[in-house]
Amino acid sequence: MDGPLHFKVHHRLPGTAARSGTVTTPHGDFSTPAFMPVGTKGTVKGLLPHVVASTGSEILLNNAYHLMLRPGDELVAQRGGMHEFMGWHRPILTDSGGYQAFSMSDVNQIDDDGVTFKSIVDGSSIHLGPERAMEVQNNLGADIIMAFDDCPPSVHGVHGTGEANHARRLEQAVDRTTRWLHRCVEAHGRTGDQALFGIVQGGTDLQLRARSLAEVTEVDLPGYAIGGVAVGEDPELIHSVVREVAPRLPEDRPRYLMGVGYERDIMEAVLAGVDMFDCVLPTRNGRSATAFTRQGRINLRNARFREDDAPLEPGCPCLACSVDHPLSGDQKGGFSKAYLRHLFQAEEMLGPILVSVHNIQHFQSLMLDIRRAIRDDAWPSLVRDWPVLGDPALKG
Repeated sequence: MDGPLHFKVHHRLPGTAARSGTVTTPHGDFSTPAFMPVGTKGTVKGLLPHVVASTGSEILLNNAYHLMLRPGDELVAQRGGMHEFMGWHRPILTDSGGYQAFSMSDVNQIDDDGVTFKSIVDGSSIHLGPERAMEVQNNLGADIIMAFDDCPPSVHGVHGTGEANHARRLEQAVDRTTRWLHRCVEAHGRTGDQALFGIVQGGTDLQLRARSLAEVTEVDLPGYAIGGVAVGEDPELIHSVVREVAPRLPEDRPRYLMGVGYERDIMEAVLAGVDMFDCVLPTRNGRSATAFTRQGRINLRNARFREDDAPLEPGCPCLACSVDHPLSGDQKGGFSKAYLRHLFQAEEMLGPILVSVHNIQHFQSLMLDIRRAIRDDAWPSLVRDWPVLGDPALKG
């Protein structure tokens, strides 16, 4: 493998930009299109690493911002990096903290040099800029690291009035993201074993997106991402941005759509040529008794499941649904919706664990079927087997 990452396309879906392939990293391969479960603070909440692996997950996402605060990136480095620290010996991607600058804007200040914020751990003032973001991610040791970017809010999240104010904020974000990328490249200290991805910004302004894309891809990097598309926009606007940007990213590099996770949104992005996804939806919803199924989402607190003896999804191979799951050992696996509902009603922690496992499995099964559909030129059968892909209402 030349460099820290290698990407090979194996199959393409005729008439679209969809492709399937393999990304090779120092900690192994993962198949694309790929869905990355989110382990923000070094754990996919409530799930042991081998349980996550049992869902078919091949790569996880950690967040550099949170791990910098606790336990600290230097402490992690002294213990062999995140792979050793969390017991996950497959690929890891770390986000740089740029999204947190957006999502926690009520406790931070952003300028051309970076973000100054109040620590959520002890209230101290901390500055995070491109150089520090690279230092943190170098210490954490992920296989793929992200450039520090300026993620602007949607038009509804800008302080002040009028679209002109939002337009100025978008242009400012594009300018900063480009300048910060060059600083990240200069500061990146582990180019031999960590692949740095650049991020395209620009909100829903397609002209700004085109400018950002040109400036970011001018820098030769192992991969590229589309950021700033999960900050409150209408799904159709997200799709239009992705359709415009994704096919124009370098053909021979992985393309990563950050933070987008509903099934239909993933499908639209795959058709536009996106290779990598992450989202907190499977586990966040799992902890609140919401399960994803091929027919749409269900809320297990609903009284209609009180005496429902069927599993969440017949035929699903996850630990929550399958009677023959290898992690069940000598015990019969699989649990009924009635039992899962009881766990949530009784506030037992096993409920969120099992539904989180199922939800991750749901998305990994979707990605597996997407890869098969691309390989076999069988997209109509994918949509037939996954009704949630064909009806936007089923996701809500």
